Amino acid sequence: MKAFPMFLATTGRRIVILGGGEQAAQKARLVIRTDAEIVVAGFEFDEELRALAQEGRVRLEDAKEIRAGLFERAALVFVATGSAGADGALHALAKALGAPVVNVVDRPALCDALTPSIVDRDPVVVAIGTEGTAPVLGRQIKTAVETMLEPRLGALAALAGRMRGAVGQRFSARARRDFWVWVFSGPVRAAHAAGSERRAAQLLKARLDEGPGPVEGSVAYVGAGPGEADLLSLRGVRRMQEADLVVHGPDLPPALLELARRDAERLVSDDPVSAGLAAAQEGARVVVLVPGAAATLPEPLQAAHIAVEHVPGVG
Repeated sequence: MKAFPMFLATTGRRIVILGGGEQAAQKARLVIRTDAEIVVAGFEFDEELRALAQEGRVRLEDAKEIRAGLFERAALVFVATGSAGADGALHALAKALGAPVVNVVDRPALCDALTPSIVDRDPVVVAIGTEGTAPVLGRQIKTAVETMLEPRLGALAALAGRMRGAVGQRFSARARRDFWVWVFSGPVRAAHAAGSERRAAQLLKARLDEGPGPVEGSVAYVGAGPGEADLLSLRGVRRMQEADLVVHGPDLPPALLELARRDAERLVSDDPVSAGLAAAQEGARVVVLVPGAAATLPEPLQAAHIAVEHVPGVG
């Protein structure tokens, strides 16, 4: 990656837009969804920007008066005049006056940060970037993600956020993870998506009142196929995303491990089956990842008195 994706905090901060025409208005449309103070500095302002100012959603300033104070508390500065010469000069001025992060429209070489395509289900926000190489592709991916996420998903996430403290007090780390998987993939999300927010809240609270069930270990014996990440089965990827521990031999390609949860433990073992079985007997959710198809379930797993799932890979 040539650009690291990260969300900028905007609470109590300012976003500055240098310009007053259509490009500046486009950026204003983008950032007024945040809680930042929006300041647009230009020589002339189009009707949309003036209307936003009348509504109190942005503040307009004369670009003749640009001083260092404009960039105090600035999380981000957009340079969007529509003129290559003016953009270059304003970029240099903004940096000289201490602007921390500057984006110049259509000038990636002058950008400290690139503007992604955004899917907004606040507080759920998906940002899609192509490092400036293929914006049309970014928009196509955005369209695909828009269809995946129901319009009111953000409200469900907000409800979950209000319940996090109570869940944290009642459940262990693993039980919390299982609880939230149930919330976001089961009847709570379905009820909420159908417009039954009260029913969704009732289901969530009822499950919370039940408390955690017994912690039981399990093993998913997953075939890694020929070693290419995109050839791992969908079920294999899901199990790796759910695992507390991924056990594998010393020769497994590192790219496959990128499919596991970031906080899942990894264990290299000359005997992955025995190591995985021992961890599962202590209550861990384990993936034993082995090369090839893994067409046959090893005998120790067949005889184990815990939940074992066989997930063959590509031969």
